[in-house]
Amino acid sequence: MTTTLKPQWTKPATILFPVETPTNERAFAFALAQAKESKAQLILFHVYDLLVVSSSETSGIRYYDYEAARKEAMKSIEPLADLARTAGVECRIAARLGFPAEQILTYAREHAVDRIVMGTRSPGPLGKLLVGSVAEAVLRSAEVPVYVVGPNTVDGAYRRFATRTILCAVHSIAAHSPSVALAAETALERGARLILAHVIMPQERRGQTPARSADRVERELEAMIPAEYAKLESRGLAVFGDPAEEILHHSRMLQADLIVLGAHEASALATVSRNGVAYKVIAGAECPVLALPPAVIAAGTHAGEPEPPAEIFLAGVF
Repeated sequence: MTTTLKPQWTKPATILFPVETPTNERAFAFALAQAKESKAQLILFHVYDLLVVSSSETSGIRYYDYEAARKEAMKSIEPLADLARTAGVECRIAARLGFPAEQILTYAREHAVDRIVMGTRSPGPLGKLLVGSVAEAVLRSAEVPVYVVGPNTVDGAYRRFATRTILCAVHSIAAHSPSVALAAETALERGARLILAHVIMPQERRGQTPARSADRVERELEAMIPAEYAKLESRGLAVFGDPAEEILHHSRMLQADLIVLGAHEASALATVSRNGVAYKVIAGAECPVLALPPAVIAAGTHAGEPEPPAEIFLAGVF
């Protein structure tokens, strides 16, 4: 069996950037840099609330002006489009009325976009105990990779948004992994080094000495890289501890410019407790995270190949 990797997942022709109010300028800068590098069309998409625009008849009865609301939404994102066009990026704008996550997903499907780039902000303590954010909802149901610029992501302008080191978080060691294939192809496109990292949790260490276990896992990680990427500068990294903490720690130590991970479906308990690895990594990473939603993982895994265990990778408010 081989991993099915769609070319547009690594070199997108269309990038969808949902514009929020106020604009997440750091996330927009990353989206613009990707569109410029890939020569992709950048779609600026805003979902607006009809309550922000209303009119009054001579009778004094207020009513909602649908067309005025749409025009106001389009006008609000036109300055960003001007910036993109000035940078030499093909750009168009779109706006729809409705719930943000639902409209983002619908638009992405209807227009066959290749990648979604989103920014997130840290929710307050209460937000972590209630409903999920727009980013989480999109990541759960998107059919394309989602590039997330978290609240702690360092501005990439100082290094001209170059990708020199990619850390791929390997959830389970299997013969064929869409996450590894995507990370390897991205590293090849960018001329970056690739680190495949797997965190060995306590239950995996029973009956094994740490040295032997780590050595074996690192060899298995290196064997996961497809033969066509043999020329890549790459290595396996096996560490012990908490997955999210170790991924974040080593991404900083290795000065990673991008983290790639598969956002597997989470258990109900993990969702309620906000204990997901993907949530913690996105919330704490100092570089962007390229996440593969469950639908992308399924599309890249052939029928008959066992699915990786789904426990805690996707849970919590992003």
